[in-house]
Amino acid sequence: MGGGNGQKSKTARLRNLEKQKPAKGSQLDSNMKAMTIQCKVCMQAFICTTTEVKCREHAEAKHPKSDVYACFPHLQK
Repeated sequence: MGGGNGQKSKTARLRNLEKQKPAKGSQLDSNMKAMTIQCKVCMQAFICTTTEVKCREHAEAKHPKSDVYACFPHLQK
């Protein structure tokens, strides 16, 4: 036996509500996990997609007396 139109509408409404719910949690947690590059002098964290140029800019601006490779040893290749 099938349900009536009211029951079909109710289940369709509930299904649509489930689809429209936003993703659980915020993106802040995943952003913090992506902060994998760290300056060894001041321990400031940078997101994993940070380029060598940005690392050099940080080292020159914040630590002019230190070598770039002292701040970011991963740049030595």
